[in-house]
Amino acid sequence: MPEHPSERARPLELRADCTRCFGLCCVALPFTASADFAVGKAAGTPCRNLGGENRCRIHTDLRQRGFTGCTVYDCFGAGQWVSQVTFGGQDWRSGTEDHARRMFDVFPVVRQLHEMLWYLTEALGLPAARPVHAESRRLLETTGELALGTPAELAALDVAAHRRRVNTVLLRTSELARAGVPDRAEDRRNADLVGARLRGAGLRGASLRGAWLIAADLTGADLRDTDLIGADLRDADLTGADLTGAFFLTQPQLDAARGSAATRLPASVTRPVHWAAAAR
Repeated sequence: MPEHPSERARPLELRADCTRCFGLCCVALPFTASADFAVGKAAGTPCRNLGGENRCRIHTDLRQRGFTGCTVYDCFGAGQWVSQVTFGGQDWRSGTEDHARRMFDVFPVVRQLHEMLWYLTEALGLPAARPVHAESRRLLETTGELALGTPAELAALDVAAHRRRVNTVLLRTSELARAGVPDRAEDRRNADLVGARLRGAGLRGASLRGAWLIAADLTGADLRDTDLIGADLRDADLTGADLTGAFFLTQPQLDAARGSAATRLPASVTRPVHWAAAAR
């Protein structure tokens, strides 16, 4: 049995590698016709753009063809894990209907576990959170072990209960990481900031956990050392904003936002390609 990614693993092991996946996100997940998806489909139904070799036929033109939702999704490596490890490399196309259904049921479970692994790995990289590093490491190991489960074990797993245990440690991590931030801004946890005018706002050290920042103007905002776990940044304008030291920010969150070459980012994420394209 292979080892599961741990805090010593390369971060890329907790990011999607579509070359080793059977197109699970294109089949297992449902989506509705909207601004994010040109058409809708039911869970367990292959997307009409999925080719026979589990590759998207319009991958390079997803945004232009109305599938922005696909470009901001990352399974945190769950796709290749479920495909190659949980189901031993057996494609959903080649097995029975029951085999395919079990694979589609397990994929979202492993995706959640991998997301938790991502957060716990980052928590262990925050020196100020050292008082809870031991507990974070224990949860990291436990979460990795859960992801190693059989399809039946994964399907029966109470993911919500495990997430609550992880979240307790992540909350404490956030408090410790932000405790020493000078002139720390007021917390905006779960705040409704949809379309908010926050140009140049001083948000350093604030908790923006779960905040609704859809289409918010954060141009030039100070977002240093902020907790961004679960913040909805869809179409938020981060042009020239400073996110140095911001933590629990995932690549999908950033991919859903707008920004520029002047936007300062933490090392855990990469500058989205479409930012440069939008500037031209």
